[in-house]
Amino acid sequence: MRSILIILFFMLIYVSAKSQKWQPGSFTDIKGNKVTGLIRENPSSRGPVKDEGFIEFKDHAKSSPYKLSASDLKTFIIGKDSFVVAHAPHNATWTKKELDFVKVALDEQTKLFAANVGTGGGGFGVSPELGGGIGTGGYSGVGGGVAINLGGGRAHSKITSTYYYGANTAEMEQLTPINFKDVMSDIMGDEPEVTEKIQAGQFNLGNVDKLIAYFKQVKASHQR
Repeated sequence: MRSILIILFFMLIYVSAKSQKWQPGSFTDIKGNKVTGLIRENPSSRGPVKDEGFIEFKDHAKSSPYKLSASDLKTFIIGKDSFVVAHAPHNATWTKKELDFVKVALDEQTKLFAANVGTGGGGFGVSPELGGGIGTGGYSGVGGGVAINLGGGRAHSKITSTYYYGANTAEMEQLTPINFKDVMSDIMGDEPEVTEKIQAGQFNLGNVDKLIAYFKQVKASHQR
């Protein structure tokens, strides 16, 4: 057990360090203007607006960075990952941030959104492709995935991932063990071999990241 916690601890350090790096990306502001440059999506500094998530942006490597609060933006993109601004759904509470970003895990007719939740930290951290979806976050609540307690200053947090589904962020509902088979079968209904495995119980909320990767693989094979 101790060795597992040590491994998870170093994974957390890796993810945290990665999230502090400037990465190529773009954002779209509330007026619809798209700007390309470098983004740091999980800054450790204080945001410009209280109770809102934010990113740091600069036009190029040598330019001065500036902060953009969630209310300034519609979306931002880093690599293949897309994030949208969202309020907590009607049946949940995000105590650390009233307005923040969620990752678009699947952009289907019914979308799957991912949010990293925890009692400490701040901002949204991109999860590695692991069964539990470990990352750092600024939400508070109960969700699926791996939850661990880590000690040590700012990083002290119970961390897990919560998934939501809906046509858009305004209609988000939480993905739970109870609705998992129905919701994921609906989202992935165009790929029967995937839904068969879901219905057979080969995937659940604990390994949803593996299901997402498998679905994308099967879908891509049919588009070649």
